[in-house]
Amino acid sequence: MKRTTVFSLCCISLLLLPPSRMTQGGTLPSNTTFSAVPSPTRLPEYDANIETRYDGFNHETIVTLRKTKITCGGGKGMESTLKETCVSIVASLHCPGVQLDYVRYAKLQLVFETKDWDRRHPLGERDLFVVADSEQLKLGTMTLARQGVDMNQLIDVMREVLEVSLPYQTFKKIALAQTVEMKVGKTRFELEEKDIAALRELNNRVKSIE
Repeated sequence: MKRTTVFSLCCISLLLLPPSRMTQGGTLPSNTTFSAVPSPTRLPEYDANIETRYDGFNHETIVTLRKTKITCGGGKGMESTLKETCVSIVASLHCPGVQLDYVRYAKLQLVFETKDWDRRHPLGERDLFVVADSEQLKLGTMTLARQGVDMNQLIDVMREVLEVSLPYQTFKKIALAQTVEMKVGKTRFELEEKDIAALRELNNRVKSIE
């Protein structure tokens, strides 16, 4: 009988002892730490549709950022010139021969699409200015590459394509900037983060240090 009583008391004592990871109040000890679950790194959302091809006629390798939409009829300083107008950009890097170690020059195209033919840029309103991180760059007068009606639209839409060639170093300065604003004639617009990221990705496709 005495042995049974002693065994019962021992079992009760063991049940009353606190678990090793619990305090008497039933909470985790103050020095208990949790392993933090790392959150995935968020990358800028942009569509860098880039292609590389060799032009046998001009003996050069061309790396091109295909048409990327920037804005449609809104933004700073665009109330009068970009109403119901969409603006897109195309950029290309031109490397002589079959190599990506040296870029001879870069080219920018701005595509304007609107239902209003009066919103075209006449010859005297095609000077392109760029402000990259508060530094103003004058890139010269853009030339008219194409102009006409976009037959792929359900309604008549005028498409105007202006282009300009520029030194690679100037393009690189734009691609590596944090903020970029462009102005053609009276048309003024800002590139969003995704647009600048697409230009930066284009620049990353070449190895040129020039």
